[in-house]
Amino acid sequence: MNDLTTVVEAARAAFELAHTPADLENTKAQYLGKSGRITEMMKGMATLSVEEKKTQGAAINLAKQTIEAALNARRQALADAELQAQLQAEALDVSLPGRQRGQGGLHPVSLTLERIEAIFGSMGFEVAQGPEIESDWFNFTALNTPEDHPARSMHDTFYVEGGSETAPNLLRTHTSPMQIRHAVQHVKKHRLAAEGSSNTSGLFSGAMPEIRVIAPGRTYRVDSDATHSPMFHQCEGLWVGEAVSFKDLKYVFTDFCRTFFENKDLVLRFRPSFFPFTEPSAEIDIQFPSGPLAGRWLEVAGSGQVHPNVIRNMGLDPERYIGFAFGMGPDRLTMLRYGVNDLRLFFDGDIRFLSQFR
Repeated sequence: MNDLTTVVEAARAAFELAHTPADLENTKAQYLGKSGRITEMMKGMATLSVEEKKTQGAAINLAKQTIEAALNARRQALADAELQAQLQAEALDVSLPGRQRGQGGLHPVSLTLERIEAIFGSMGFEVAQGPEIESDWFNFTALNTPEDHPARSMHDTFYVEGGSETAPNLLRTHTSPMQIRHAVQHVKKHRLAAEGSSNTSGLFSGAMPEIRVIAPGRTYRVDSDATHSPMFHQCEGLWVGEAVSFKDLKYVFTDFCRTFFENKDLVLRFRPSFFPFTEPSAEIDIQFPSGPLAGRWLEVAGSGQVHPNVIRNMGLDPERYIGFAFGMGPDRLTMLRYGVNDLRLFFDGDIRFLSQFR
């Protein structure tokens, strides 16, 4: 028994001296391995009597269990020490301030589009939407643009697959096609209500609510420099009714510009021009009374009384219905509002530039 007690104490001491799991397993082999001291004691029982085997065997098993318990305890202690060391090495200082994600914001052109929609919305204008891949009829023909017009040239327009030689598809060059689409649906709806049938032939000359709509969106042309981009934004406007005059156009657009730029002293000039879809037509220039742009006339839009042919293509009788239309570039309005001198900055995606508008 004294030998067993000595072996157990020696095993405990040896386990305590093991500082790594590998050292511990090597020490274990000295006591519990195939040639270990406990195993040798079990082999030595062969010469003992039956009674002695029972007593000695029980004592050896108890010693073995005690050594195994000490071994497991040391294993756990080494594992706990390793975990603590890892936690110390990977510790987080929870007293440090957190890292916050940068807060995003709307693009300056999006801010301008929202502002345009809000201002015209206060005047009773709806917002129309439509496809960016457009048919030749809606983009050119319905807008009274002749077949030999330069805008139909491949040098100015992106044509795409899917159409035919006589009716090609293209990336819309302006958002005016949305005005035509909206007007056609508007007329069709009220024609059915008035006539009580699905007959949509001929021009509609019955009574119906006015068409008052703006059409903001992306447009595409073959052009690229500091003030032009192959993709840019436009916002077209249309007001059609029985007594809508050029005077209404001047009043509406003057009020819009002064509200948009928050300047009641802003001066507008309507300069005679030509557009195939309006007659008469005018370019619209603005002049700031003060600031870095004071005294200069700046072109911001095109406008005019809607051409009778365009009124007909909407399905309306031009003898009864008349209206005005305008088209402006939100990108240019954004440049003027925020003092940006290069259009390409809006599309470069430079966070340093865009974060100024957050």
